[in-house]
Amino acid sequence: MTDVVSPKKVAAGLIENWSPRVVAELDDSFVKVAKVQGSLTWHSHENEDELFYVLKGSLTIEMEDRKVVLGEGDAFVVPKGVRHNPVAENECHVMLIERKSTLHTGTELTEKTRSLADQMRPV
Repeated sequence: MTDVVSPKKVAAGLIENWSPRVVAELDDSFVKVAKVQGSLTWHSHENEDELFYVLKGSLTIEMEDRKVVLGEGDAFVVPKGVRHNPVAENECHVMLIERKSTLHTGTELTEKTRSLADQMRPV
């Protein structure tokens, strides 16, 4: 992708919650944006770290030993292998940076799980 992209604008235009969209590629990683509200699901990524950056709103990342609360402009990396559950009480827009091998909800499959093909759809 060689065009200028505005993650904030793309996220604001999304209709579905918990349906990330790829907006850029960087070496072996994707940059994704998503609109989220409510709870995703408890899951982990055994071999990949996952960076969350809040574009708008507030996001809580629940982990087994603690919770972190991110506000607009905050970033947090969930280390590989750590079970986590992102939760947004109100609508929140996030940017994610993760390896191309990262499965949306790890090995947990729910109605919210999105395939890579779905995440690559044009926005």
